Amino acid sequence: MFTRLRSDIQCILDRDPAARTAWEVLTLYPGLHAVVLHRWAHWLWQHRLKWCGRFVSQFSRWMTGIEIHPAAVLGRGVFFDHAMGVVVGETAEIGDGCTIYQGVTLGGTALYKGAKRHPTLGRNVVVGAGAKVLGGFTVGDGAKIGSNAVVTKPVPAGATAVGNPARIIEADAAVRREETASRMGFSAYGVTQNDDPLSMAMRGLIDNAAGQEHQIALLWQAIETLGKHPGRADCVPGDAARSECFEAERLTQLVGK
Repeated sequence: MFTRLRSDIQCILDRDPAARTAWEVLTLYPGLHAVVLHRWAHWLWQHRLKWCGRFVSQFSRWMTGIEIHPAAVLGRGVFFDHAMGVVVGETAEIGDGCTIYQGVTLGGTALYKGAKRHPTLGRNVVVGAGAKVLGGFTVGDGAKIGSNAVVTKPVPAGATAVGNPARIIEADAAVRREETASRMGFSAYGVTQNDDPLSMAMRGLIDNAAGQEHQIALLWQAIETLGKHPGRADCVPGDAARSECFEAERLTQLVGK
């Protein structure tokens, strides 16, 4: 028990820059208290002491502001950061290393008893503040749920879900977008969050601009190839754009920076 407690404290020290000492975490972090109390409640629930398990769960809710059903399954290294108003349903499962922020609901949409009604989070999932993950589906390892997102369908491993209803952003696409934004001299992630409407609109514009630039470059390259044939040397303008480029200053003016 003490080994696991030390592991829980260490994971908070590793993930929260505001945590200064183990004593501070042990005495002042409600996320840690909720996890420890849930283990007691879960043990009672598994040993058919269901009323006692619910009582410990209710006491934990009153003490920490975090409501975890005693039947829910928590892995190792789960960190409820701030976490006031978090609700974890009966059939929810939270994998090792997950981080859950305040106002999150891992809820259900079905009313059938005994059914898998609540989500399963894989390993190292991050669920942003105010997000609602509703249903008996799986959120893959390493996935991220943006703040205030409403997720009602599975999220692939490594992907990001943002918005209401949530839109899935594949990890590879996000990396390519950041590379494109870096070349333009502007990054939507630099000043806004993933679920901010302006940020989402800017990401769409970046994707669209990158696609158009790439297609134009390919067209000019094809025209240039045709121009090398006899009798067609005059069909390629001398200033044709044969490679991709971006007008960073112009884009900066357009976004009002």
